[in-house]
Amino acid sequence: MEQRQFVHLDSDDTIFFTRQLEFLKAKSYDIKYAELKARALIPVSFEAGPGAETIRYEQFQNAGIAKVIANYADDLPRADIKGKEFIGSVKSLGASYGYNLQEIRAARYAGKPLEQRRANAAKRAVAQAENTIAWFGNSDYNLQGFLSNPNIPLYSLPTDGTGSPNTALTGKTPDQILRDLNGMVNSVFSLTKGVERPNTLLLPLTQYAYIASTARSQYSDRTILEYFLENNPFVKEVDWLNELSGSGPSGVDQAVAYVRDPDHLTLEIPSDFEQLNVQERGLEYVVPCHERIGGVIMYYPLAAVIANGV
Repeated sequence: MEQRQFVHLDSDDTIFFTRQLEFLKAKSYDIKYAELKARALIPVSFEAGPGAETIRYEQFQNAGIAKVIANYADDLPRADIKGKEFIGSVKSLGASYGYNLQEIRAARYAGKPLEQRRANAAKRAVAQAENTIAWFGNSDYNLQGFLSNPNIPLYSLPTDGTGSPNTALTGKTPDQILRDLNGMVNSVFSLTKGVERPNTLLLPLTQYAYIASTARSQYSDRTILEYFLENNPFVKEVDWLNELSGSGPSGVDQAVAYVRDPDHLTLEIPSDFEQLNVQERGLEYVVPCHERIGGVIMYYPLAAVIANGV
């Protein structure tokens, strides 16, 4: 960063500001926010690269059935493949932060670092936009989200609970809850003829806390959650997700079971969060922040299931 870039700063101010920006960029990039869980729960792909404007992928299906033939047959059934091409958009996310001339000079004079929270706020703004798109997409820009994918099957929960709605887990007995959780997972296994086996189950925070703190029965030292994980042959992890609260039709809570691996779904980030060179604008010095996102690609939507009213 050359001194001549900052015509309003003297040499000491410039050295101080340059060092502060280097520190802010490194530190803000590493900050993590546990409640924004898209990257933890959806495999991330950076494969497309910064220059990508669209992301294409192909899906192939075998076609053809063999049959019994005569010894000299010349009409052998033809086996082939059928292919489909899918195209998704890639869009930019942006935010910025900055400091004015007097703030930089005052910080150097007082021997104090520049305000870190502004850099944090810019990073947080981009992370929030990324997280929202990952779960719900953005139809205006042709970005698909996980929960908004129209091809994921719905599982109908039994209506024998005492809560409101009567499908809610918190209004059911431990036996009924275990039936419902296993029913969600097993529906994927059954629908796909045993091809897909969900390994992850996501619940809203309230329902997760309930099954994690409620005993399997009055005679058991295990919670409902512990018993479920010990006995379901497919699910390896149950986690909570704030975005599932009120995300369903008419504001009901949702749950989702899915196969979590990059062969089944990916959150496309062709260009990860970056902080660009500082820009001088009058008496202010602004740091633009940028990211490229392609939404969530579900290669096998039938490997997931959503339940409304959980």
